Amino acid sequence: MITDTFDNHTEEIIKVWKNEEAKKVDACIVTFSHEILKYVLASFECTLIGNLYSSNGANPVYGFAYEDRQFAVYMSYVGAPGCVADMEDTLSLIQTDKYVVFGGAGCLNKEIARGRVMVPTEAYRDEGTSYHYTEASDYITVKNAEVVAKFMESAGLPYIKGRTWTTDAVHRETRGNFEKRKAEGCISVEMECAAVQAMCDYRGLNAYFFFTCGDLLDAPEWDARRKKNQVKDTQHDPGHFDIALELARYIC
Repeated sequence: MITDTFDNHTEEIIKVWKNEEAKKVDACIVTFSHEILKYVLASFECTLIGNLYSSNGANPVYGFAYEDRQFAVYMSYVGAPGCVADMEDTLSLIQTDKYVVFGGAGCLNKEIARGRVMVPTEAYRDEGTSYHYTEASDYITVKNAEVVAKFMESAGLPYIKGRTWTTDAVHRETRGNFEKRKAEGCISVEMECAAVQAMCDYRGLNAYFFFTCGDLLDAPEWDARRKKNQVKDTQHDPGHFDIALELARYIC
């Protein structure tokens, strides 16, 4: 069973390569938005550090300087397996233990407005990846939630804290499961948080998460809460990259 999957007694067949000669950066910023990546490339003097490779092709990792700090940035695959594998593979290109991870998330509470920043405190493990990195449990603690919350407060940014529901199956977010997760205090639903946190705990890395509140599940019918071609207050809003960048500087 998947709950018996965690094996810390035998060796990995395909090992993660930690390159001791990789470029040192203060932190790595991980986006899921192609629009955000285009904004970064247009706004900063970025240089190619290297590529992450899969059958989908090359996924570039860029470096840039900001406020006397060196940062890396790349666009992650959506979904736990690809997201986690790419993050592990960055260890062959960069040296850092800090990853700022941000993106859009569905909303489980109609009182939370679209575009509001959400800081996850625990993640419900409704995916498969995390069970390969830590013992089975319903929830995993998001270790640096309080650090992110303190940053939001120091920056004067409105935000809300709560549990998140990490699921592999975007089209199987059923009404019954929504009601269960909402009753347990989940305010968001996304596809990566639990897995990334489990991997970071296992590898000795630090992840710093925040989400952009998006579509609404807490309604009689699913509500995208988004106009055609809307960018502001969505996961493609460049203002939320600016938040991620200032968070990256804060944790350094």
